[in-house]
Amino acid sequence: MMCMKPIEIFKALSNESRLQILQWLKEPEHHFTPHEGVDLRETGVCVGQITKKLNMTQSTASQYLSILQRAGLIKTTRIGKFTYFKRDEQAIQEIAEFMKRDL
Repeated sequence: MMCMKPIEIFKALSNESRLQILQWLKEPEHHFTPHEGVDLRETGVCVGQITKKLNMTQSTASQYLSILQRAGLIKTTRIGKFTYFKRDEQAIQEIAEFMKRDL
C-alpha cells in the first residue's frame, strides 16, 4: 500500500486543470492520438500532447504534472527524449477507499 498523504492529494486535486488532466488520462484513447506508435494505455501520454490540449505553456503544464506525480496520482515513463504520463489506478483506488472509510 502506498504512503498516502491526503493533504497533498487534495491540494493536487484542487485545480481545475489538474483534475482535467486526470480525467483525460482515465480514457487517453478518447482524448489523445498515440505518439509515435506508443500505446496510450500501457505507456501513457506525451507531455507535449497534454500541454497542447491544456493550451498553456510547457512549464505550467510540467508543473501541474509534477504536482500530480508528487501526490502519487500519476506515473511517468521515459522513452528517449519523451516523458509519458498515465494515471496510477491503484493509488486512485486507495484514495477512494480512504474517502469511503475515513471521511
